[in-house]
Amino acid sequence: MIQQEVQVIKLGGSINAATSQDLRQNLISFIEKGAKVVLVDFQDVTFMDSSGLGALVLAFKSLRAADIKLVLCSINEQVKILFELTSMDKVFEIFPSKEEFHQTLFSKT
Repeated sequence: MIQQEVQVIKLGGSINAATSQDLRQNLISFIEKGAKVVLVDFQDVTFMDSSGLGALVLAFKSLRAADIKLVLCSINEQVKILFELTSMDKVFEIFPSKEEFHQTLFSKT
């Protein structure tokens, strides 16, 4: 039951001005899907710029307004630095890996 309430979106490549709009739309679409938690897996992301971060923040606000939690996992060093420089690492819940997210989730139930 818990598993169905968690939607995972796996990103890849660069998240920049060209791709950030699609990312935001994809994340916001989870509002209609009845998710309680959206996990964004950054494992295959090679680069993210400020427009990608902006899209994530806007999606985060929309999802939060719908009472949906947005969490991130598997961010690389470049993305981690971007989050730290903007203090977004304090806003987003970031897990080292998808496995660790699932362990944390299931330990709470």
